[in-house]
Amino acid sequence: MVTRLVLVLGDQLTPDVAALRAADKARDVVVMAEVGEEGRYVPHHPKKIALILSAMRHFAQELERDGWSVAYTRLDDPENAGTITGELLRRAEEHGATDVIATRPGEWRLVAALDGLPIPVQMHEDDRFVCSHREFEAWAEGRKQLRMEYFYRQMRRKTGLMMDGDSPVGGKWNFDHDNRKPAQDDMLRAAPMQFTPDAITGDVLDLVEARFGQHFGQLRQFWFAVTREQARRALDHFARHLLAGFGDYQDAMLRGDRFLHHSVLSPYLNIGLLSPLEICERVEREWRAGRVPINAAEGYIRQVIGWREYMRGIYFREGPDYPRRNALNHQRALPGLYWGGETGMECLKRAVEQTGAEGYAHHIQRLMVTGNFALLAGVNPTELHEWYLAVYADAFEWVEAPNTVGMSQFADGGIVGSKPYVSSGNYIDKMSDYCGACAYSVKKKTGQGACPFNLLYWHFLLRHRERFEKNPRMAQMYRTWDRMHEDKRETVISEADDFLDRLNRGEPV
Repeated sequence: MVTRLVLVLGDQLTPDVAALRAADKARDVVVMAEVGEEGRYVPHHPKKIALILSAMRHFAQELERDGWSVAYTRLDDPENAGTITGELLRRAEEHGATDVIATRPGEWRLVAALDGLPIPVQMHEDDRFVCSHREFEAWAEGRKQLRMEYFYRQMRRKTGLMMDGDSPVGGKWNFDHDNRKPAQDDMLRAAPMQFTPDAITGDVLDLVEARFGQHFGQLRQFWFAVTREQARRALDHFARHLLAGFGDYQDAMLRGDRFLHHSVLSPYLNIGLLSPLEICERVEREWRAGRVPINAAEGYIRQVIGWREYMRGIYFREGPDYPRRNALNHQRALPGLYWGGETGMECLKRAVEQTGAEGYAHHIQRLMVTGNFALLAGVNPTELHEWYLAVYADAFEWVEAPNTVGMSQFADGGIVGSKPYVSSGNYIDKMSDYCGACAYSVKKKTGQGACPFNLLYWHFLLRHRERFEKNPRMAQMYRTWDRMHEDKRETVISEADDFLDRLNRGEPV
């Protein structure tokens, strides 16, 4: 029998991934490759690169122990072709292989690369998700608006999670109204489980430091889980010690606590060390046992089988051009403060510092701080998308692009959201302790030291008035603007223009 190659990518580290199920352990060769192109098509955070490479090396060992023949290429291998397709062609010649078995990648970029191979590729659907592409298309067909809430209800019905027959437990589908409480510092609050690097990870850290040390972000201290066993321990720790407060405080932000009640399981979920249903089933068990409140369990499950699955459906439905969309025609270059440049805005400073240190920030830091500022300032959404893709350990294009282009920047014109996620400084002040240490005053609407979010909020609304003033969720804000005294309106716009001019010139803001 002729040998076939079985491609396993760095975010497909699951023993029963589709390509492995379709392969024959007795005749086929698993191909895994650490290639420079995957680390540099955007300048990925060193922690992200180290997580993926270490998890790949550990997974390759597990496959070999399970009887698979694995052709594994390390980044520093002198024979390394530098690309996934180059490595497949090299291994095909080495083993006399005639075709490739693959699980469909999560980025259009890699789908196109595999489609362009000169040898046949048997592409299998990635069925590690609750919702298949076909099922999402069937749900979306004929709908004028593809709202996540209705998709989420279908996923609840399909999985039976948090259901009482055909009805949601507690009589409501969504308890998000209960999930917007500010948090207080708590020295006794648990933190996500952290792991000490073993010898394999140590070798990876040295290699990443040598090859990618110039990328934004701190490589050490490195504490991510790199095996399924470690990831399951991290899940257990979250369920026991942090889940109960997740609902109440999922939107909160504190200068002295980077994680609060967040699980930081998304990097492990997105590379295949955990599955969505095993996470959600564990969360549901904690609620049914009476150990966590319903808003915590429902809120977490909604993130996994609601938002995560919905974002994947949108990404593949909308096609390869989706990450480059720019419905609002925002063209401002990404400010240097996103790469650690000086700023007096405490919220942005803290979010970027944390991102550099951990390769992680939670969803409100991304949506309502870094994302909100970029949208208000008119930053090019493609540049912001590439920044998010680069700097977060859990960022893969299928999930990151719809969150950025659609949810955060409204650059898809309203496919994901019915209105832009914009706010003044009040929301950040309500949900964090950032503003008390800021060089600007969140209470000031104009004048010296006024919060830039307050100025830019009105600037955004005014420059996009034609598009949004008839939106029923935004009309009230335009009425508020129209009631302002003309002198105040002129001051707001003038000061916002001055701020944006300084941003354009690269001055610290």
